[in-house]
Amino acid sequence: MKYSKPLTSYFSPFTSYFSLLTLFILLAFSPTIFCQTIIKFATLAPEGTNWVKVLREFAKDVETQTNGSIKFKIYTGGVQGDEKDIIRKIKTGQIHASGFTGVGLGEIAKEIRVLDAPFLFRNTDEIDYIYSKFDSEFRNIFEKNGFILLGWSEIGDVYLLSKKNVSKPSDFSKLKLWVWEGDPVALKTFEKYGTKPIPLSIADVMTSIQTGMIDSVYATPATIIPLGWHSKMTYILDMPITYATGAVLLSKKIFDKLSNDEKKIITTLSKKHFSNLNKIARDDNKKGINLLKSKLKVLKPENIKEFEELSKKAREELTSVYGKEILEKIEKELFEFRNAKTKNNKN
Repeated sequence: MKYSKPLTSYFSPFTSYFSLLTLFILLAFSPTIFCQTIIKFATLAPEGTNWVKVLREFAKDVETQTNGSIKFKIYTGGVQGDEKDIIRKIKTGQIHASGFTGVGLGEIAKEIRVLDAPFLFRNTDEIDYIYSKFDSEFRNIFEKNGFILLGWSEIGDVYLLSKKNVSKPSDFSKLKLWVWEGDPVALKTFEKYGTKPIPLSIADVMTSIQTGMIDSVYATPATIIPLGWHSKMTYILDMPITYATGAVLLSKKIFDKLSNDEKKIITTLSKKHFSNLNKIARDDNKKGINLLKSKLKVLKPENIKEFEELSKKAREELTSVYGKEILEKIEKELFEFRNAKTKNNKN
């Protein structure tokens, strides 16, 4: 049979319209077609650490509860660079989230460095109280700087390790003490104690110990032990100089692109997992301190009062970094918290 006209002419415009409509409906309701958000998370923490284990549990829970609409790609062990590199990459959209130490947080929002001020806190009860009391203010500070606070990630107590006997401020003048390059809080603190710190990147510390460029370091057990610095030291000063803070932050740009349900899932699960991480970190901190004390000669500090006075002067001078207002508010709250606790103990 011969057709007198093209085959397409036998189909009406309505037939074509309904065919296209059917195709769009099938695509819209297809279970394999959906919008997926990939969140790239970079951390300095090595694979296998509790930090990374908790992070992967968090990522898995988010993926499950969002039915796969949010997935995480995690880069561990500093493969994306140090904290300054990661911040730069977040700002350009190459990375979306990370866990930061106080030094990194200070690059994002200088006010947060107040939490690393020397001798500010006396115990974890005070830390928990201030974090809770200033939660909204801290979150607003991060948001103004383009980040969402997912949770606090404490690093732990900071101790001094040295090849030399040091137990009082006057001993610090003989030290060749390393400080993290770009950390004004540590620099000012140790200057007040009477030494002239040597700024270096963390990557250069071990080599500098071996060459004799430095003979003293400071850090938390969570940092010192994996890097093996304690194996080159002789003494540990049994006095926490500060409590190193940390936080998990997400780029506000990518957070704002999520649906309301996805935002709720992220914030709920981050609170659950990262509060648990703090408990783990505190336990690890205690174990780490005990290990260091078993390996090194423990020095008891002399004249704690002098350390406190010098630290107070350092905190006041560091208002040029984090601001006078935030320091005064926190110190006022701590003063009232301590007084209330003293009264309760007497009753």
